[in-house]
Amino acid sequence: MGHTLDPTRCALLTIDLQNDFLHPEGAYGRAGQSAETVPALPDRIAPLRNALRARGGTYISAQFTLVPGPGGEPLIAPHLKALRPFLGKGDFAPGAFGHSLVEPLAPADYTVEKVAYSAFYQTRLEYIMRALDLDTLILGGIVTNGGVASTLRDAHLRNIDTVLLTDGCAAFRTDVHDATLLSLSSLGRQASCADMIAELEGTT
Repeated sequence: MGHTLDPTRCALLTIDLQNDFLHPEGAYGRAGQSAETVPALPDRIAPLRNALRARGGTYISAQFTLVPGPGGEPLIAPHLKALRPFLGKGDFAPGAFGHSLVEPLAPADYTVEKVAYSAFYQTRLEYIMRALDLDTLILGGIVTNGGVASTLRDAHLRNIDTVLLTDGCAAFRTDVHDATLLSLSSLGRQASCADMIAELEGTT
């Protein structure tokens, strides 16, 4: 992004910052699946969300969803079932505690239910952006090499400018996080949460 950031045409988009991923009583917490860098993200991102909103910007939360079928049994992709065999009935179900955005960030201005890695895949994200005349996404969440990377690449394909929050996303391994930042550096700008807050506070 070579141009000056216009907060009113900008959205903070967080990926998968939900209770089922982050809360101790969520699906991943109950299964003992976590990474020490992940729990710090919501409190680091919240001040940036506040700064953006104060200048007319928008906050969108993309939330991973397991679509419940008859009897509440969710549709789970085979690769995910193999990777996360502990997932089952009630996990990531719309309206459930686990599906919800974590408390430090709730509520979002808009919520997108996503069923795959990218927040653009078969969701209403692009519709929301066009309806609000947004042209830039500030991107954070989990995991860096999964939903965050897939969403950023899809934004690039759509000529949507991006700012990837270097300390506003995390992976289950630090080396994977760092490698992903490097691989994505040619697709758009990267900045820390603090740097973005300072930039927003400098806009009028």
